[in-house]
Amino acid sequence: MNKIETRLKELGIQLPEVPKPVANYIPAKRTGNLIYVAGQIPVENGIVKKGKLGKDLNLEESKYATKLCAIGCLAAIKTICSLDKVTNIVAMHGLVNSTSENTEQADAMNGASDFVVDVFGEIGKHTRTAVGVSVPHNIAASVYMVAEVEE
Repeated sequence: MNKIETRLKELGIQLPEVPKPVANYIPAKRTGNLIYVAGQIPVENGIVKKGKLGKDLNLEESKYATKLCAIGCLAAIKTICSLDKVTNIVAMHGLVNSTSENTEQADAMNGASDFVVDVFGEIGKHTRTAVGVSVPHNIAASVYMVAEVEE
């Protein structure tokens, strides 16, 4: 077992199967030494987490949803290469389903960011955006990622 998979196991994380796209796109694409991951949604045991931060979900629930999205991002990267080949998590961008009054989107994205740094250490530190939107189908969040990998 490789280093990152061992770390995931220590954290009690099992990467899920990457869902098949429901439209004309792919889950992840490599160009040069970068992998771009399409927005991943929060799925746990086959169930999509739904709801709006500030209405249906509290901050902790929304943080957990973004963490699930980040887990999905790692699963998408793994369809292209071993996670041990990741040399840098360049960026993470989060769309947090939230009410128009809510201002905790950046706090909610800490669920994804903290998880990635916990898994990768220093190379997991990344640039980030967190935006409050109305995510389609009332899905709790969508997170996409850019990772640098070995040549």
